[in-house]
Amino acid sequence: MNTLIGFLVAALLAISPFAEARQLDAELDRTGAPLFASHAPLQVTIEAPLTTLMKERPLEEYLDGTFSVMRDDGTKQTLDIKIRTRGKFRRKEKHCNFAPIRLNFRKKQVVDTEFAGQDKLKLVTHCQNSKPYYEQLVLREFLAYRFLNVLTDKSYRVRLLQINYIDTEGADTMTKLGFVIEDDDDVAERTGMYLIKSGEISDADLDPLEQSLVNVFQFMIGNTEYSLVRPEPDEYCCHNMDLLSATKRTPYTPLAYDFDFAGLVNAPYAAPNPRFKITSVRKRLFRGLCANNELLPDTLQRFLDKKDAIYAVVDELELLNSRSRRDVTHYLDIFYDRIAEPKSVNSIFIKKCNDAS
Repeated sequence: MNTLIGFLVAALLAISPFAEARQLDAELDRTGAPLFASHAPLQVTIEAPLTTLMKERPLEEYLDGTFSVMRDDGTKQTLDIKIRTRGKFRRKEKHCNFAPIRLNFRKKQVVDTEFAGQDKLKLVTHCQNSKPYYEQLVLREFLAYRFLNVLTDKSYRVRLLQINYIDTEGADTMTKLGFVIEDDDDVAERTGMYLIKSGEISDADLDPLEQSLVNVFQFMIGNTEYSLVRPEPDEYCCHNMDLLSATKRTPYTPLAYDFDFAGLVNAPYAAPNPRFKITSVRKRLFRGLCANNELLPDTLQRFLDKKDAIYAVVDELELLNSRSRRDVTHYLDIFYDRIAEPKSVNSIFIKKCNDAS
C-alpha cells in the first residue's frame, strides 16, 4: 500500500505545474555551470570601494574588491574580484544612485565553488538605495528572464543573489537583492551555437520561428524597448538583443535581454519607446511581422502549452511580495486571456502586424 501511495504521489508531482520548472533545473545542472543549476537565492558579500565606484562609475577601469559566498555547510569562501559599473540608462546617476555592476573573477579561484567556470558576469542591481520597492523591480525583471527560459533554451540564464554590500571607504553596509546573467559565450557554448557580431541586419536574416517567439514574448511582458534588426549607435546588432547562429551564417536566432522597461516590471523611470504611439509601458504593442502571421498559431500554442510552468515560476519566487505577485499574475492573466480568444488574436496580432521591424 505504501508503495502504491508513493507511486501516486510521484505521478501527481510529475504532472504538477512545478514539474517542468524542476525539470529545467535538472537540465541546467547538466550544462556544467553550477551557478545556474539552481534558482534558489545565493547569499553573497561584495566588499569594495563602493563610494568611489558609484561616484566615478567607470566603464573600463576596474576597482579591486572581494566576493564572499556562503557554502551549504555555513562556512564562507572569499574570492578576489575586480569590479566596475556597466550599462547605459541605469548607469546614469540621475536614474539610479546605485548602478549595475560588472564582476570580474579570477578563474583559478572559482574552481570548486558555486562560480566555477565563470569569468565576467553582469550583475543587475537595485538602482535606488533608499527605496525598498526597487528590489521588487529586480525580482520582476528576474521573472522575465525566467519566463523566457521556460519558453526556449536560447535565452540568458539568471541567478538571484542576496548581496551584503560592504563599502571599504567607510559608508554603511546594506543588503539588497540582485541577479547575475549568464555570459553570452556560455549561452553560445551551451546551445551549440555561435555568437554573431554584426551591424544592422534585415528581417530575412532571422530565423522566422525564433523571431515570432521573441516578438510574442516581448508582447507578453509589455516591452517595446528592443530591435531585432537595428543596433544602437556604435554597437553591434541589435538593440537589447544578441544574435546566435548554428552555422556562423544566417538564419540568426535573437537572444533577448534587458527587460526593465517592460510593463511587467513597471519601473517608475520607464517610458514607452518614442517610436510608438503608446502612453504607458503597461500598454502592450505587438511588433511581429505580417510575413510571420502563418507561424502565429504554433507560436501562441507554445505559450499556452507553457502557461502552467510560467505561472509556477511566479509561485516559486518566495521573495516576491503580495502586491507584486498580484500585479504580475494579473498582467499574465490578461495576456493569456487574449491569446486564448481567436477574435482577440485576430485584432491584436493579425491585423496589427508590421511589414518590417
